Amino acid sequence: MWAALRSALQPWACAAASRPRTYHGDAVTSLGSRPDAGSAMYQENYEQMKALVSQLRERAKLVQRGGSEKARALHTSRGKLLPRERIDSLIDPGSPFLELSQFAGYQLYGDEEVPAGGIITGIGRVSGVECMIVANDATVKGGTYYPVTVKKHLRAQEIALQNRLPCIYLVDSGGANLPRQADGFADRDHFGRIFYNQAIMSSKNITQIAVVMGSCTAGGAYVPAMADENIIVRKQGTIFLAGPPLVKAATGEEVSAEELGGADLHCRKSGVTDHYALDDHHALHLARKIVRSLNYQKKLDVTVEPSEEPLFPADELYGIVGANLKRSFDVREVIARIVDGSKFNEFKAMYGDTLVTGFARIFGYPVGVIGNNGVLFSESAKKASTGTHFIQLCCQRNIPLLFLQNITGFMVGRDYEAEGIAKDGAKMVTAVACAKVPKITIIIGGSYGAGNYGMCGRAYSPRFLYMWPNARISVMGGEQAANVLATVAKDQRAREGKQFSSADEAALKEPIIKRFEEEGNPYYSSARLWDDGIIDPADTRLVLGLSISVALNAPIQKTDFGILRM
Repeated sequence: MWAALRSALQPWACAAASRPRTYHGDAVTSLGSRPDAGSAMYQENYEQMKALVSQLRERAKLVQRGGSEKARALHTSRGKLLPRERIDSLIDPGSPFLELSQFAGYQLYGDEEVPAGGIITGIGRVSGVECMIVANDATVKGGTYYPVTVKKHLRAQEIALQNRLPCIYLVDSGGANLPRQADGFADRDHFGRIFYNQAIMSSKNITQIAVVMGSCTAGGAYVPAMADENIIVRKQGTIFLAGPPLVKAATGEEVSAEELGGADLHCRKSGVTDHYALDDHHALHLARKIVRSLNYQKKLDVTVEPSEEPLFPADELYGIVGANLKRSFDVREVIARIVDGSKFNEFKAMYGDTLVTGFARIFGYPVGVIGNNGVLFSESAKKASTGTHFIQLCCQRNIPLLFLQNITGFMVGRDYEAEGIAKDGAKMVTAVACAKVPKITIIIGGSYGAGNYGMCGRAYSPRFLYMWPNARISVMGGEQAANVLATVAKDQRAREGKQFSSADEAALKEPIIKRFEEEGNPYYSSARLWDDGIIDPADTRLVLGLSISVALNAPIQKTDFGILRM
């Protein structure tokens, strides 16, 4: 029987072998095109975006400096490394550091500057393990915690919890900023939540390591006390619930900081600390040894292929996108400059074409890409969410989702409401909310209204959310908001039998447009931690590669979707 079957199949096998296998090459899935670099629009876009990137770099340099020159000189005169030097000494030589929320606190407190919110957070490899690093900057207001410092610290812990990253706290802080204590002490997501998070992460076997390199006062003393392992630097690190001034005021006892809570006391007598370091370099060496002893091995839930560079230069994104949000561009051209080999297996390419979906790889990791190509119609929302469609496919296959946001919102009007845009939009929002695969969002243009929700804005817990410097985010555009409020005012005047002149309208609209422009700015967003950082578009691929790698430290959970209204 088998011989007869082989004989019957043989002619087909020979015929197949003789035909060229046209569709077996991956080249058919490549996308993107060479832009007309000589066109006026491309050059204008390029120059506008380049100017925004230059501004980003200049502002980042000022933030990276930390506190004043006087504060930095005082810090180093005590034999201390600056906080960024500490991080550089801690992470593996030559490895990248993915800094987060760099512009936290930017212009947030009027004339009072708080560079980086007074704390540096980010992810780096330590002894081969991706770790969340939280470093107080004592050159900024003594490392005290402003409300934004607390928020940034908590965001770092949230990322560590979501992605199961060991935490290393480089402690050098005077505790809570007393003049602003009302906004940082008593509520659920205030100062106390830091220690709650440490306890919860430790209970989940997410290692907590503290390196006391300076002051560690009051509630801050719980950071090393609640760590799984800790280190203290002699004649530099101190841990106490109440410092010498408070002790004297409360009890009359006069005692030095070193006698009250120094390394010798805590390593030899109290047992609060585990390792005695001679200086900053020694302390960071001990921290690396602790990480090496964690017996941690990263286990991936995805396949990884060899990485390929995109076919097109990353800086072409400047000329393709530009700074004018009213100019449209094909998001496929953005995808082509981010993904491996510019290869993109598009899903439902001919349906709901204002939303582009498909499969690709970034640094060898699989991703499902969802990118905006205009306003969302019902079919676009359906394409992303319902039945066996894209988000569900990615969840079923354990494929991380990448959202490229440039969205004015869902389509409005009588016909669209009759077609059920509300329920179709709700399906997309439900699918995005329920998806348990890692979600990463980049706002590459506008992020307005319910479009922000459907494309995995901050409220939908993406593992990471970044913005380009041209991005804008608000409930609607400034002009639209001004028009809405002007219409309301005009109707109200009409009911009262009063006139609403063009001058009245202009006077109403101007401050609204100005305010929306200010509040929709990416620096306004980043200052308040509505995102995890503003990035150079040309660095998008690298940032995504690092972020996906980090996200894959945590096992991918099974997704259960809520009710999708038909």
